[in-house]
Amino acid sequence: MKRILLSVASLALILGSCQNNANEVKPDQQEIAVDMSDFYVYTSEENTVKSERPGHVHGPQCGSMKVLNRQLKENPSLENRMYNIEKHTRKLIAAKSSNATSKGKPGGGGTPAPTPYQGSITIPVVINILEDANHPVTQAHINSQIDILNEDYNDLNPNAGGVPNEFNNDIANVDITFVLETVNRKASSKSSWGTNDAMKHSNQGGIDATDPAHKLNFWICEIGGGILGYAQFPGGELATDGVVIGSDFFGENARGGEYGHGRTATHEVGHWLNLRHIWGDGRCKQDDFVTDTPSSDQPNYGCPSYPTVHCRSNDMTMNYMDYVNDNCMYMFTNGQNDRMRTIFATGGPRESFVN
Repeated sequence: MKRILLSVASLALILGSCQNNANEVKPDQQEIAVDMSDFYVYTSEENTVKSERPGHVHGPQCGSMKVLNRQLKENPSLENRMYNIEKHTRKLIAAKSSNATSKGKPGGGGTPAPTPYQGSITIPVVINILEDANHPVTQAHINSQIDILNEDYNDLNPNAGGVPNEFNNDIANVDITFVLETVNRKASSKSSWGTNDAMKHSNQGGIDATDPAHKLNFWICEIGGGILGYAQFPGGELATDGVVIGSDFFGENARGGEYGHGRTATHEVGHWLNLRHIWGDGRCKQDDFVTDTPSSDQPNYGCPSYPTVHCRSNDMTMNYMDYVNDNCMYMFTNGQNDRMRTIFATGGPRESFVN
């Protein structure tokens, strides 16, 4: 009888242990708390003006942050959507870090943990051209731009060998392929479209977006105001989602000068994929939300020498999200890659591109 009681007790302990294991929450299933205290959406006019080239009243610049400020004022719910997107992004990156640590690979030792969305990504591209006879956009420009995007997002930029040793382990192959699907052309007599998204609406003389939930729309036109291009961040209205590039700065284009080698599109697509400017559009403590990009308080221009120091660290001037000449930018970081890939993961704002 004693033996039977002991056997029953042992069985109960085993069953209880199994039940506890079944109910145990694995690290990747836990609700991960993230700090959102540094999150920002609005940028000050002072830091927007700092984006202009020194010595120029209206130098070439990216208009994405100005456009974001406008959209936030027009649509109060956008800030909350962007907050939730950022929280989702940080949770996935924190989960990746937790998984790496649990596997005994903290701090990058051994094989790194997978990115938040794994696998190659293919993005269909629609080119919408508001044609200006004085600023033609040819098929050669279009083809070269697609090639440049594929170089840059697959770590194939021929200048990448110039990355300093300090940043050499940070270089990412984002593994995104852009495929040209459609080119839409419409004659336009407008010499300047501005940044109010009129080029994205047929009832304002522009071209409506084509299936923006599944395709990346570009609008190519004369923007004016010294703006090379601008993009809409994830979370904005679907009808205006995409990237706008000035006609002379699209693809390999002699009229674009030092900005005529297709990197404006690389930079603006980075914003469309939820990257901020590498200097964070603020002072030293305002960040771009990426851990492996150095702190800075201003953009760089031209072709800076290394090292260029701001905020007591060497700037990553060759990063695509700075403002240097096209031929002097040639890398994304692993942290930027993680950030971009979270938007394609389950629950991400661009999940529809991969499902």
